[in-house]
Amino acid sequence: MLRAKNYAENLCEIKLCTTQFEEDKSIIPEGFIILSNLTRSVLDVNPHLNDKKLPLIADILDKLNELPDSDYYIYTNSDIGLMPYFYNVVHQYVLKGYDAIVINRRRISNMYNDEVNIEMLYADIGKSHPGFDCFVMKKELLQRLILGNICVGIPFVEVALLHNLFSFANRPLFVPNLHLTFHIGLDVMPKRNKDYYWHNRNEYFIKVEPVIKPYFNINKFPYASLSLHKRAIKWLLNPSLFTRNYLELEVKNFGEKIKFLLNEIRWRILQK
Repeated sequence: MLRAKNYAENLCEIKLCTTQFEEDKSIIPEGFIILSNLTRSVLDVNPHLNDKKLPLIADILDKLNELPDSDYYIYTNSDIGLMPYFYNVVHQYVLKGYDAIVINRRRISNMYNDEVNIEMLYADIGKSHPGFDCFVMKKELLQRLILGNICVGIPFVEVALLHNLFSFANRPLFVPNLHLTFHIGLDVMPKRNKDYYWHNRNEYFIKVEPVIKPYFNINKFPYASLSLHKRAIKWLLNPSLFTRNYLELEVKNFGEKIKFLLNEIRWRILQK
């Protein structure tokens, strides 16, 4: 992140920020703005959990209120590395008017766990990954996010962020294949903690989706530009998108097209 910031130093102003639990302050490197500590974790909102002290994504993003306003904010999972030109490419997308950008990572081999030369990480093109772990959002979107008590480090944090951004953004962009970020490890679906998984799942389907679902529009979601059969395959295979939502949105989209066609026929008859 520091290298990417330096690479883009003449392009735009970038602030790297961190919020943390008090016991984690010692590992924060120089060059980051240290925001106030997190005061609660998922253990405080769900008494049935008693293992990992994982932060809540809403609490993390709320810390941005301690900073002067910025035009855009970026949330990136902590195990994601940035290519040096990352901010330069994001800046180009911003100039084109996108107000939300979701960027997929590249997966590279675990052999780099012992590698000290970061250029080797940059050079490895790796493999694609279907998950979502880097989110760029215009500042106006930050206040609209509905995230419940979903915690980071567990599935459904990416589901919540993706569905929020693609619901509320006017011009969202999905970037699935560019070499902009990377992650050490080739696993796509790592082993998950059952209790934490169900906590996040329940938070999403009970507290988040009912609020944002009225804003779902298939034309703004990933794969919208693909043909019907390709869009169906991509959507149904992606673990962060849901078949029920897809079918409902396709029916709604088809109904709107039929309504538009019938109205066109109606107006043409009236014009004769």
